[in-house]
Amino acid sequence: MEPRWLTPDQRRAWLRVAALLELLPAALDTQLQRDADLTLAGYVMLAMLSEQPERSLRMSELAARSNASPSRASHVIAKLEKQGLVRRERCAEDGRGQLAVLTDAGWEKVVATAPGHVQRVRELVVDPLEPGQLAQLDAIVARMLDVLDPEARYATTALARDIPASQG
Repeated sequence: MEPRWLTPDQRRAWLRVAALLELLPAALDTQLQRDADLTLAGYVMLAMLSEQPERSLRMSELAARSNASPSRASHVIAKLEKQGLVRRERCAEDGRGQLAVLTDAGWEKVVATAPGHVQRVRELVVDPLEPGQLAQLDAIVARMLDVLDPEARYATTALARDIPASQG
């Protein structure tokens, strides 16, 4: 069977998406490393922990909420442990699983880092768009995630689905 090659319009759109997938995470990572000595993956994990009542999550849940594999999450948490921002504990419930726990220093790091990170997200993602384009972007990405993650295996897919759209 002959492959269904991309049309010029489809190829242009794909190349732009491919560029965005490389450039956006790199730009966010650069800002976080410069301003807070954190990687984007590390910041996301700290932020996920900071949003929990006990500032802790099972490692498997943290990986899912961070869109990371369990091994990637473990690697990032190990680096954050060395910085004193996170510690690991055994799960009291079953004794088998591990919890990642945000330390006081980790909490302070998130609080200090969040404003700059949100500003950079605004500069790169929100502010360049015309009114209405953000809703279009949201709908387009949601449609793609329905194909890539139909069971909402990654917790961020499910979390995004649960945030209501604004009315204006």
